[in-house]
Amino acid sequence: MAYGLLKGKRGIISGALDENSIAWKVALKAREEGATFVLTNAPIAMRMGAINDLAKQCDAEIIPADATSMEDIENLFTKSTEILGGKIDFVLHSIGMSLNVRKGKSYGDLNYDWFQKGLDISAISLHRFLQVAEKLDAINDWGSVVALSYIAAQRTYSFYNDMAEAKAMLESIARSYGYRYGKAKNVRVNTISQSPTKTKAGSGIEGFDAFYDFAEKMSPLGNASADDCANYAITLFSDLTRFVTMQNLYHDGGYSSTGISEELVTMIQQQAQQQQ
Repeated sequence: MAYGLLKGKRGIISGALDENSIAWKVALKAREEGATFVLTNAPIAMRMGAINDLAKQCDAEIIPADATSMEDIENLFTKSTEILGGKIDFVLHSIGMSLNVRKGKSYGDLNYDWFQKGLDISAISLHRFLQVAEKLDAINDWGSVVALSYIAAQRTYSFYNDMAEAKAMLESIARSYGYRYGKAKNVRVNTISQSPTKTKAGSGIEGFDAFYDFAEKMSPLGNASADDCANYAITLFSDLTRFVTMQNLYHDGGYSSTGISEELVTMIQQQAQQQQ
């Protein structure tokens, strides 16, 4: 059911790779709620995904952009305002990549060049988005920028490797630039800390399936789906959340506030009994 929450609003949605990705779901929901927007992703990611199919579904144009290139990001914001016929009202930052994770390097044996590349792509790119948007005055007053994060920014998950540092930096940038942009233009900047989600990126992490099941058992509401994350992002783009900014917002079925669940206690007790 659509509510018209984004009627008349213009946006930029990054990171849609395939139909399982959160950004893909956000794009469909944004269109359903009345928004017009452009899609963007790195050229190499676009070759791997099916973004052209999404563009057709949403009647959206695609602007390729390398998130580590200031020139590309300046072109992204300039062309977006031209294509959409005005300033931007919302931006989704759904960009993240760790070469160390992808290539199986352990946390105690990081390749630092890859580490820096991961920080550049996954976190500093948000600062680039915001800095370029501010300098070009590309976002309307009371606009909204949302970036996707993960609880590994606050807690240790061995399998998440150096992406934990990237997400911690991402959230810090959201707070720091959220203050600056709020004072300047009433633009709000937030991060969503999502449940483990079966996307292409998430499923590529070693041990993901086991942790997905663990989080499902820990969360009183269960894991939040990509579709539900999209719904949440839409509310943050809308005028209903005009005074929410500089926040890291957990969207995880209660996982982040649960010490241990009854289900896990029962499971541990049963395993102990079986070993006796």
